[in-house]
Amino acid sequence: MPSPGSSPIGQSAPSLILVTHEYHPHRGGIAVYAAEMARAAHELNYHVEIWAPALPAGAAEPVWPFQVRRLPLSGDHSLRSQWCMARELIAHADRLNDATLYIPEPGPLLAMLLLQYFDTIRPARLMLTFHGSEIQRLASRRLLRWSSNHLLAKTTRISVVSEYARQLLQKHFPKAADKVVVTPGALRADLRFKQSSPTALPGAKTVILTVARLNPRKGQLEVINALKALPPAQRASLEYWLVGAHGKENYDNVLAAAAIDAGFPVRFLGDIPDDRLGAIYAQADIFAMTSMPHKHSVEGFGLVYLEAGAHGLPIVAHAIGGVPEAVIDGETGLLVTPGDTAALTLAFARLLDDIPLRRRLGEAARTRALNRTWRDSALALFGQPTSLAPT
Repeated sequence: MPSPGSSPIGQSAPSLILVTHEYHPHRGGIAVYAAEMARAAHELNYHVEIWAPALPAGAAEPVWPFQVRRLPLSGDHSLRSQWCMARELIAHADRLNDATLYIPEPGPLLAMLLLQYFDTIRPARLMLTFHGSEIQRLASRRLLRWSSNHLLAKTTRISVVSEYARQLLQKHFPKAADKVVVTPGALRADLRFKQSSPTALPGAKTVILTVARLNPRKGQLEVINALKALPPAQRASLEYWLVGAHGKENYDNVLAAAAIDAGFPVRFLGDIPDDRLGAIYAQADIFAMTSMPHKHSVEGFGLVYLEAGAHGLPIVAHAIGGVPEAVIDGETGLLVTPGDTAALTLAFARLLDDIPLRRRLGEAARTRALNRTWRDSALALFGQPTSLAPT
């Protein structure tokens, strides 16, 4: 496999090592982001290697176009996982010091906040990606903010997934502003070839779909409450489907209670594998994910909006965080101010009544999703290798 020579910014990058706590078979936007940025870097002729948590018992490793090294850690953000990651980084410091080290998520970033004070790991280039929530967490405590400023000063380039996240980073860590590029991401590679269109049947109910873990930040409760405020005839014409694993804070029980006597069926479909999600999207008519502010968490962009758009679904969402960069109000979906239940109900009412509007928004969402590429994000962050030599 070829490896890059010098980058456009004049530093050697013979290999790229991506270190992450979130990776297949873990579900979620960050795991997708890590895999697809690695794939795009590989296609740019970087020699890519991913360091990721151990596979669960019985799980098989998919075929990747690059090497994946599984580490003896669980992949959460616990002190134990951070310690295991730090130990692995120290043990392979010689390799890291000759490579571009890329950290696309908070897990290994927390380990690097400590390791930076030991003169052991000095990668040729250090690249970071921020999604949004971790910026607020790092800025929320004085020691974390101080340590983060030190690490950002040593970083070659920093990417963020939205203009919103860039502004958030600049607000809390202004000295890093000149290193930041926006790399919002795109569709999973397989979705570019498996996207579908809604397949409504005469007389069938209109299916509103949310694909997200069951978490207060994802706003499923807001969707249920908004739909419950529709006129009886509209409520009788719809179903609400929720795809996602059970979350914390007893939220699934809160949702189940809210669904009682809603006036429409609410179906909890659980955590559906990626290879079966296409069939669910194909049965849906409207996609909804009304993200809410929750503690330090924020929706930095939302790859799932692009995924829904690829299947031709119009989107209802809250205008919060980086969502307005993923969903264009009036073009690919309808955006509503968080907390305005009446406006959210009105947005659903419009789409339930206006099938041509649903089709127009859905087709625009598909076009926009398919026009985005991971290559553009990888080029912005890593640069194009200018010379190649065999490894």
